[in-house]
Amino acid sequence: MKLIVEPAKAPLTGHCRVPGDKSISHRLAMLGGMADGESLITGYLDSADTRATLAAMAALGAEISESDGEIRIRGGRLRAPAGPLDLGNSGTGVRLLAGALAGHPDLHGSEIRLIGDASLSRRPMGRIVEPLREMGARIEDHAGCLPLTLRPGPLIGIRFRPRVASAQVKSAVLLAGLFARGETVVIEPGPSRDHTERLLPAFGVDIRRQDAEIHLPGGQRLHAGRFHVPGDLSSAAFALAAGLLVPGSRVVLDGVGLNPSRDGVLRILAGMGGQVEVQPGEMVGSEPVGSLTALHSNLSGLEIPPDWVPLAIDEFPVIMALAAAAQGATVISGAEELRVKESDRLAVMCRELARLGVRVEETADGAVVHGGPVRGGAVDSHCDHRIAMSLAVLGLVAESEVVIDNAEWIRTSYPGFVDDFRALGALMRWEEGV
Repeated sequence: MKLIVEPAKAPLTGHCRVPGDKSISHRLAMLGGMADGESLITGYLDSADTRATLAAMAALGAEISESDGEIRIRGGRLRAPAGPLDLGNSGTGVRLLAGALAGHPDLHGSEIRLIGDASLSRRPMGRIVEPLREMGARIEDHAGCLPLTLRPGPLIGIRFRPRVASAQVKSAVLLAGLFARGETVVIEPGPSRDHTERLLPAFGVDIRRQDAEIHLPGGQRLHAGRFHVPGDLSSAAFALAAGLLVPGSRVVLDGVGLNPSRDGVLRILAGMGGQVEVQPGEMVGSEPVGSLTALHSNLSGLEIPPDWVPLAIDEFPVIMALAAAAQGATVISGAEELRVKESDRLAVMCRELARLGVRVEETADGAVVHGGPVRGGAVDSHCDHRIAMSLAVLGLVAESEVVIDNAEWIRTSYPGFVDDFRALGALMRWEEGV
């Protein structure tokens, strides 16, 4: 399906409440499915990716019901699924679930197969398979990728230092450590989002941080609770970017998660001269939440510090789109992780920006984006939701309409994207592909 974006003819204005945080939604589905008792979740992201995780937990024996925007998950006793668990396009879902199931005592002696779509099946799984095997997990991959075949059994705790800062790798090891003998310690080589560490205590889990080390004693059980999912900062980044780019705009986003382990996008926007007002609110569970207001700004290029990259890893496609419309050059380095997302986001964004007349230079670990006029034209999302939405934002300030092919992938994380942007005044429409 194609998404057609016309250049904005008027400022974008209004309030928007972005969908629930995808990372937190995945984790709550898994933890709720493993916890004793019934968990109540509000604000859960209703998207293809998070639906796949809910379906996987239901196939593992969790009782899941929905009513009036609430999800109830009764867990505590898992069973081997009748067939493969299909996580669709969700890297978070499949990697974290592999860790959670590898040593789960209810599943010892069974065989579980984790699969995904063609895009997910190309993404590297060795980064979780290696530490899980070190813990004693019996797990087979396919040339370092999906499918994964798990034969859950006893695990032992380890001290593990990931080669790169990765919330998915860290979380997979911690979730496996819940059911391991002894203590599991993850030593972070740099900051990464910490939703797992924030959520586990709410399920009654003893977990401690000492500087860069996270300590988790094994043999613990989880207990159900009540949870609300804040708005996803990664989804909010698109409306923020649009508000900064379109002259005269004022866009307000309410109820957005402001977790400091993923605030890199706010640092980068400020560094580019973007006016984003942050109004902190009350904590929602263990997560800080607040409102963000984006005001049209004259943006300048920025040499992004490499230590900000892990704090904004999912937002780099839209950051590159902003850079294309800014004054001067934006330099990105230390961002090799972007090559193993839903697409090779460095290569794809460089290629598609060039199709819109942007001067861009791809490097081994980043890119240099030279800001200037943006032509309209035809581009392709390469089946990547964040690429599609980033190109749509840039289309608002292009010289003529931008047509984005394969844009239906937006629905994996932000099904209401087009409706929300239309409500702010953007001119976007869907068109069936030929």
